[in-house]
Amino acid sequence: MAPTQPCLTPAFAAAMDGLGPFEPHPALAVALSGGADSMALTILARDWAHRRGGSVLALVVDHGLRPASANEARITAERATRLNIPVRLLHLADLRHGPALAERARIKRYEILTHACRQAGILHLLLGHHAADQVETLAMRVLSGSQTHGLAGMSALLETAGLRLLRPLLGIEPALLRGFLTANGAEWIEDPSNQDMRATRSRLRHRLTAPGDTGLPQATSAVGRLRSREETEAARELAGRTTIRPEGFALLSPGRIGAVALGSLIQTIGGAPYPPNPARINELAANPRPAAVAGVRLVPAGRFGDGLLIVREEAAVMQPIEARPDTIWDHRFRLVGRKAFPDDATIGKLGDDAARFRDMTDLPSVVLRTLPAMRFVDFLAAVPHLCYVAGAYNAATTILFTPPRPVAGACFMPTA
Repeated sequence: MAPTQPCLTPAFAAAMDGLGPFEPHPALAVALSGGADSMALTILARDWAHRRGGSVLALVVDHGLRPASANEARITAERATRLNIPVRLLHLADLRHGPALAERARIKRYEILTHACRQAGILHLLLGHHAADQVETLAMRVLSGSQTHGLAGMSALLETAGLRLLRPLLGIEPALLRGFLTANGAEWIEDPSNQDMRATRSRLRHRLTAPGDTGLPQATSAVGRLRSREETEAARELAGRTTIRPEGFALLSPGRIGAVALGSLIQTIGGAPYPPNPARINELAANPRPAAVAGVRLVPAGRFGDGLLIVREEAAVMQPIEARPDTIWDHRFRLVGRKAFPDDATIGKLGDDAARFRDMTDLPSVVLRTLPAMRFVDFLAAVPHLCYVAGAYNAATTILFTPPRPVAGACFMPTA
């Protein structure tokens, strides 16, 4: 094995220590694009894991957006293999050119990476974002009018359902990563999209000065520490004030609540990728009351006692989709089944069929109507949360409430 550049090894180890704890023999996955940043990350992660008796799996995604992408993915996979790193080549399907292509591609890429990690039984996915990416992200958020939390930049740690996203390179400059690769005789691919001046991030990359000269990393870290403290307090408040139900709603006790806590609760129940508008949340947090916001309704708790129910707004619920094992419907419910479902099977809201169950449960109508239900064409086959299964239907189906963001997961972790 070629010698490693000594300055990065301890820096990487220190970053990983801050992102723990890990299992005794950590199993890691790395999102390997083939560029310099992810290639350096893959080598650093390999050495770090091997020193602890662990393993690394490189996940290479062929996004199919450029004619050369398939060949680039193949070359990247071969390079990982030569580095003695197991590799899995993944392919994005049904990704068409059009509006918001970059955002759609990013979402699809994370979905396929998450699925691959779940199949491999891996809990930690490493991403190659570095110090310059952090500065660019901050600049883009300033331009888009982000407020306090957005100005904290990217978190070094993000927990999703069953997977931890780790960014151990956020404190490392890209020039050091390229020097590391050169010292190790490693090759990488230059992504031509980085030179496309039509993209905002590319224009910023060419106009910003070196991150170390801007003072932005220090400012970002300060805001990040503030965000971390606020999220810690919100988690403490939510633990004492809320009950999250597996049917996909929450009970909130009476009284004022912190805006961060309420925003997190609404985001989780709505299955949204981003928090709701802070201005509206600040108003509601100071005076919690019935309202509709960000695809969620706040309604009186009724038979559940004092306080409010936080429920999914029926008008915002996703349309029915094909039912397949591991399907996620309405961004919140994952279908778990041990075998394939018939071609005409769908998962969607219970809707008007809720009237059949009102005498069988204490759930209010606003919750019943939004429960996930399995159908074959128009035949109601199962409502797992009500323990309802039609006579001839396979009862082995489970539908789990798994929103993309837990109401109080790992708090924001600043770069330094």
